[in-house]
Amino acid sequence: MCHNIIDGRWHTPCGHFIAISTHRQDCQRPNCVFSRRHVHLIGCTSRSCIRLMDLPVRNPIRISPTSCADCTIRTTLQLMRS
Repeated sequence: MCHNIIDGRWHTPCGHFIAISTHRQDCQRPNCVFSRRHVHLIGCTSRSCIRLMDLPVRNPIRISPTSCADCTIRTTLQLMRS
């Protein structure tokens, strides 16, 4: 099935992923509504056609050795309160 690929930055200390851009991977199936090769062009009502996309795939194009901004702010605020 077709799915979205999310390019982004992976923060290794906190494990958070920050999305930068998104694009779609085409499955090239004629029964997938999201594919360019879909046989029913407009207003597909066929029950045999796939109407759902697979879960998005995270593609870390940048790997950061530091925590993300949210975790850095959270840690700073906790230190200030102590």
